[in-house]
Amino acid sequence: MGECLLAERGRWPLWLPVFLGLGIGLYFALPSEPPAWWGGVAVLLAAAGLLLVRGRSLAPLLAASCLLAIALGFAATQWRSLRLAAPVIERHSGALMLEGVVVEVEALPDGGSRLTLGQLVHDRDDVLVPARARIKAKAGLSLATVGDRIRVRAMLMPPPQPAMPGAFDFARFAWFRQLGAIGTALGPVEVIAAGAATGWRADLATNVNEIRHAITARILAVLPGDRGAVTAALTTGDQMPISAPMMQAYRDSGLAHILSISGLHITMAAGLVFVGLRTLLALFPPVALRYPIKKWAAALAIVFAGFYTLLAGSPVPAQRSFFMTGLVLLAVLLDRRALSMRLVAWAAVAILLWQPDELIGPSFQMSFAAVAAMIAVYESLTPRQTAWRAAHPGWLPAIGLYVFGTVVTTLIAGFATAVYGIHHFNRFAVWSVAANMIAVPLTGFWVMPWALVMFVLLPFGLESLALVPLGWGVEGVNWVATWVASWPSSAVTLPILPLWAMVVFTLGGCWLCLWRGRWRWWGLLPMAVAVASMAFARPPDLLVDGRGDGLALRTGEGRLLLNGKGGRILKDTWSRRAGPEAPERWPKKSSSRDGRLRCDETGCLWRVDGKVVALVKDEDNPEKACAGADIVVSSVPLRGTCREARVIVDRFDLWRRGPHSLWLGPNGASVETVAGWQGDRPWAWHPHPRKKAKAPPPVAPREPDEKKDEEAED
Repeated sequence: MGECLLAERGRWPLWLPVFLGLGIGLYFALPSEPPAWWGGVAVLLAAAGLLLVRGRSLAPLLAASCLLAIALGFAATQWRSLRLAAPVIERHSGALMLEGVVVEVEALPDGGSRLTLGQLVHDRDDVLVPARARIKAKAGLSLATVGDRIRVRAMLMPPPQPAMPGAFDFARFAWFRQLGAIGTALGPVEVIAAGAATGWRADLATNVNEIRHAITARILAVLPGDRGAVTAALTTGDQMPISAPMMQAYRDSGLAHILSISGLHITMAAGLVFVGLRTLLALFPPVALRYPIKKWAAALAIVFAGFYTLLAGSPVPAQRSFFMTGLVLLAVLLDRRALSMRLVAWAAVAILLWQPDELIGPSFQMSFAAVAAMIAVYESLTPRQTAWRAAHPGWLPAIGLYVFGTVVTTLIAGFATAVYGIHHFNRFAVWSVAANMIAVPLTGFWVMPWALVMFVLLPFGLESLALVPLGWGVEGVNWVATWVASWPSSAVTLPILPLWAMVVFTLGGCWLCLWRGRWRWWGLLPMAVAVASMAFARPPDLLVDGRGDGLALRTGEGRLLLNGKGGRILKDTWSRRAGPEAPERWPKKSSSRDGRLRCDETGCLWRVDGKVVALVKDEDNPEKACAGADIVVSSVPLRGTCREARVIVDRFDLWRRGPHSLWLGPNGASVETVAGWQGDRPWAWHPHPRKKAKAPPPVAPREPDEKKDEEAED
């Protein structure tokens, strides 16, 4: 193995982002928040160790270098968490008068808007003032734009916690964006100072936001319905006008990535500008022979890619794609190789040090997995393709080579990202390869060129000349999405992929992609083990939300029976991660089809595998409701009753620890909670020890829909 390692000495730097990622993952895996000095001390100790082993044998030097990278990743994440620490409200606020500066405006499908506010003040002394808050306003209630200072009567609540252990943690997502509250506007949004935000950043954000909304309005005026909505998503990043059925079709067909402005769009746009300008300048021999037109084209492509990123609202996937595309074009300016594994590695290093929390999100994982896998494959395929093309001239072999490349690229990207999609969303688009083989070329060769023409014609008011043919292409992509989504089992729900399995799969994939020798194939073994772990995954038998209202249990057929309470997000999350959902309804005063569950006005009794589970909702006489039960789950405080049960989860437990997952076994039940899964972290469910309350908080309205934050795709 030592000989293999020495033979690939030039590939060692590619492992830097891997070990940085291990340090970042270590920070998030800790059961409690580490002291603030841990990161700095770890870096100093690792650096000292590296100095001590310098000049000695290779093994200690490599080990010390890896430890230093891990320490840097840990320290960068801890520093970012501390730097972004901001107040988070602890309970539902009730009505209050809120003032703040609009940081971001997002249109909603129902005509309303979602406002992100900064520089907040309000009129309640008993409610913390968060650094930022996100509120929803119904249609017609808000005309505010980025930079305006507004006043609105609203209700605020803490960022919602995961619906079950292991699910998407919006509270953690909000922590690293300083979102200390979310809420709803109770009345019209009053603009008290237009353009109140000052500074070049505020002016830039205001101007870009106005341009984006103006372009979206002009697109929808020419192209109504989903044709215009998808066109707006492709050009300005505004997905909100897309209808729910069309959005679901894109997800089920595996084409949802087309709607998110990221690697595909920015690369296509920059590539079209680069190739188009270079071709145009090449038509003038005096210019082409005397000046570096290739570098001119690369420079203009960088500028346009930056403008496109700003126009899309600068979401994180677009920022990352612009960074990588900019590095590729910068390599052209410096006469270096345009795209290589080392370039991708340095892009990953920069992102992990700047925004280390992005590592745990699906966008970072899926985008870098796809790019690394494609480069690794084409490092071997490109010389063979070149030789084959030289031996087979003509247009027909060229077409065949293009089709082959499209199929191979789609297969590589699909396989590389599928496991991460399964881990985060528990969904797999079965026919995504077929859909992408048609939709991606159509997008690249028809839709995006006409989109560039539209941008050129916009200042002259002639955008309709480009929007009409652009709409034809978008309609074709919509048709592909709808057609493929209608195929049998177009999207299937798969079992939970454990976190350890995803880590093992990632490390195996890195081993396979980053090395060049035959020993790279060893990486297939851990990848296969990780995928096989899904066959042994066992979803919970009983789920209960943080208030005891929402319940779900496993039927005799293995499906998940939900009681219909808790909201759409809860139902969707439980169905994906513990389903599939049973077709029957929860019995109110009757029995379930399998006869295991029987309910009345005091609660329900669930008899399974010789055990009795009482689901209590009667606060007046809980002892009667839980008599003879082995396991008790109660939406009301039991206050010392039901002591004969072996496992008790009551209203106080749910308040302190959040949603519960229970697995029933021969020896009783094993329980996992959201608070236990999160650990003692700043964004965690349970109250801080120094802020313990004496009683459960009152029941608050269901939190707003934050599912789109979970489903951000690259």
